[in-house]
Amino acid sequence: MRLVNIALLLIAVGFILIAPDIFDEYTIRILSNIAIFAILAVSYNLINGVTGQFSLEPNGFVAIGAYVAALMLLSTDEKIYQFVLEEPSAFVLWINSGFVTALIFAGLAACALALMLAFPVFRVRGDYLAIVTLGFGFIIQIFAINNPQITNGSLGLNDIPEHANFYWVGFTALLAVILILNIVNSKYGRAMKAVRDDEDAAEAMGVNTFKIKTTAFCTSAFFEGVGGGLLAVFLTTVSPDQFTFFLTFQLLIIIVLGGLGSTTGAVIGTILVIGGSEWLRFLDESMNIFGYTTPAMPGLRMVVFSVMLILVMLFARRGLLGSGEVSDILKKIKRKRQ
Repeated sequence: MRLVNIALLLIAVGFILIAPDIFDEYTIRILSNIAIFAILAVSYNLINGVTGQFSLEPNGFVAIGAYVAALMLLSTDEKIYQFVLEEPSAFVLWINSGFVTALIFAGLAACALALMLAFPVFRVRGDYLAIVTLGFGFIIQIFAINNPQITNGSLGLNDIPEHANFYWVGFTALLAVILILNIVNSKYGRAMKAVRDDEDAAEAMGVNTFKIKTTAFCTSAFFEGVGGGLLAVFLTTVSPDQFTFFLTFQLLIIIVLGGLGSTTGAVIGTILVIGGSEWLRFLDESMNIFGYTTPAMPGLRMVVFSVMLILVMLFARRGLLGSGEVSDILKKIKRKRQ
């Protein structure tokens, strides 16, 4: 199995290296979007699927990462030019850095906020936890709108340097998947699964449940912040409208489709949801079927895509991979052959 994992890793690295040479610009943008959402999905799956904490906060942490990265990458002159509602604060004018540093600070900013939130958030469980974290996402969006001296308000930030080529997003996504897989398979990952299965029993066995949940929450927030930073430089624009609850809902669909608790399942779910919604775009356009030209039907692809999701969930109620990984499936195939 170690050789299989190495082979899968080499295939992924090889694909990232040769993809820009064999695909057109449109396909590369779709693949880049898939890679960014894969980072967000596997990190969200760590707190929601692996640790079993029904959190609805990703849009808030992604927004923080996007704004921090954007503000650090924009030059002082660009900030003065873009901030028209109010003059930018002195701190906003002062911060400036390169791309890698901006990504790291985007993740650290989200992680720091997650650490502060962990103390009040994890005083509740289940549906109450979902409500508290949902409110956090709305607070971040409202803060971005009502503080134009920091975020430029509802106008957002534009002309962000486009550093996110496919190599950057591809290798960052690969690194995020590898790191989270290692966390899941470590003693901390086993403790997270114990909290998910029965928190009271885990605590009775000596597991510090608050520490484990906080670790998962902060790790998830860090990668969501990095993903937000990559999203900002990929789209070259940031505005509060990009980070509504729809973003969280989209990530929730991805991890449920792939299988709650499955890191590789989250990657597969990302490919199907993000890639599928784009690759079915031809359904919105006029088509020639057996000599008959159908009129353009905008929105048809989403109808077909929704029906496909319903069918998948009807026949795979635990998601495509359940709580297992691709390696677990390969192990089962090997045992059957033996």
